[in-house]
Amino acid sequence: MPYIKQTDRPRVLETLKAETEGELNFLITSIVKEYMNRKGLRYVTINEVLGVLDAVTREFYRRIAAPYEDKKIQENGDVY
Repeated sequence: MPYIKQTDRPRVLETLKAETEGELNFLITSIVKEYMNRKGLRYVTINEVLGVLDAVTREFYRRIAAPYEDKKIQENGDVY
């Protein structure tokens, strides 16, 4: 669990806006925790969450990180 100040937690949860990577981690963890609380701690729920987080990671890389890296290769040259 990312440890951000207790006083910052309500702002992050109410606004859904993270200003640091710790706050972003806290926000995502809070959403997952709430989902787990509703669905129950079961193997299938754990698999659901892991699958979604993996899909989000892959989609983020495909849509954001890879194009950014391609742009930087064009600007600065490849490492090969």
